[in-house]
Amino acid sequence: MILVVLITLVLSLLAVVLSVVVQPTNSEASLLLLAIGGGGLILSVYVLIQMRRRMKALRIEIPPVNTTIECRKCGFKSVREFQRGDYIFKELDKCQKCDDKMIITAIYREVQEKEKERSPFLS
Repeated sequence: MILVVLITLVLSLLAVVLSVVVQPTNSEASLLLLAIGGGGLILSVYVLIQMRRRMKALRIEIPPVNTTIECRKCGFKSVREFQRGDYIFKELDKCQKCDDKMIITAIYREVQEKEKERSPFLS
């Protein structure tokens, strides 16, 4: 699709340039080439802008992955960002409260639901 739009853009620019070059010899052909070139330029730019907007809308946001760390002895819980090498039941550093070893109890993504826009007519 981009290739077709770029070819249209180049041909439109060529038509505009030819309209300026041909103008002294044939004014009707010059006006026709100028109209075709101008219309092609406007259409090509419009399509490129719309394609860019759609590409932005299609971007997928990956939700963050969290790791829950828990102390087996006192039950103290901590949540942090996932780090490479994390796995369930991995023993980590000592607990801040009781100095017993902490383990990873959960690894999960936080998915935030997007609110759908409601139409004012569907109340």
